[in-house]
Amino acid sequence: MSVKPHVHPETLAVHAGQPVDPVTGAVVSPIYLATTFERDTDGSFPRGYSYSRSNNPNRQALETCLAALEGADQAIAFSSGLGAAGAVVESLAHGDHVVVTDDVYHGFRKLLEHRKSRGLLDVTLVDPSDISNIEAAIRPDTKLLWLETPSNPLLRITDLEAVAKLARSRGIFTVCDSTLCSPILQKPLAYGIDIVMHSTTKYIAGHSDVTGGVLLCNGSNPLFEEARIAQQYGVGGGIPSPFDCWLTLRGVATLPLRMRAQSASALEVARFLEEQPQVEKVYYPGLPQHPQHEIAARQMKMFGGVLSFQLRGSEAEALAFTGRTKLFTRATSLGGTHSLIEHRASIEGAGTKTPDNLLRLSIGLENSLDLIEDLRGALQD
Repeated sequence: MSVKPHVHPETLAVHAGQPVDPVTGAVVSPIYLATTFERDTDGSFPRGYSYSRSNNPNRQALETCLAALEGADQAIAFSSGLGAAGAVVESLAHGDHVVVTDDVYHGFRKLLEHRKSRGLLDVTLVDPSDISNIEAAIRPDTKLLWLETPSNPLLRITDLEAVAKLARSRGIFTVCDSTLCSPILQKPLAYGIDIVMHSTTKYIAGHSDVTGGVLLCNGSNPLFEEARIAQQYGVGGGIPSPFDCWLTLRGVATLPLRMRAQSASALEVARFLEEQPQVEKVYYPGLPQHPQHEIAARQMKMFGGVLSFQLRGSEAEALAFTGRTKLFTRATSLGGTHSLIEHRASIEGAGTKTPDNLLRLSIGLENSLDLIEDLRGALQD
């Protein structure tokens, strides 16, 4: 099936990059484990594949599908989200300056801090919810603005269109980590962002059974092309296996349905929590009192399945709360079918900006009423 770009995301998720197998007629693509492919007598590769590090049918299918969903010209799949982010960092020149969301994913922050400690990069962390903070941090040697919206775990929202316009006026590249939205809820490229990054481990694969990452862009971009080299030859990325790609693509088929269900449930849970006297603050862009709610409503179709809240009390009381839930599993990650609860500050460690009484929830596919009752019981114990 040839899929046109204007087809709805539910259709793209099922068909883009996934034709019926021409050899067997299989509706689901087979897994191609081969590491090498036959050449013609003239030395060419007429089927388009030579060596699996360079390309593989399963990886190509995944990249084609994700590019279609994101509205991108091209995609590069990686073995992890941090691998995808690291490939961008590896593409920067020695001494380049980077401006980064201050509550960016802690694994990426640690990667940047490591490179800064070795004198390879200069990094400035800013609160991106106010564009004046970003503008004030820009220097003549600034090469990249790295955004994460919504941010993790404080759910701050960055005005993508305003930042993209600012960056273009200064000749600076922009990358947006859009993991918490997936291509279903937010399309940063449409607002002028240069490169979009996802940890496909999360919503895109959606079943907590495979790690992966992806970079996507439109047109020609030197950072993107350097990241492609890092994927195949560098140490910062690494290719995903054929089976990883197959598993991720399997998850993509239900991505639009899952995102709608998880977003709707998360909003119900957030509304419940904001009414509880034991809760100090709720972080969720779908709530009208969120400081960037209007921006979120403009650039997101729904508000995602992740929210955070602060309990009234100490870190010990927040940790104890996680032990009283019955349906929420105490585990790292997000975007899967199971609802998860996590005390983020203890995961992020020294230097975290996360309050020590904050808990992050990843809403799964359980009934929202059951999740609310689980939280109600934990609050009352």
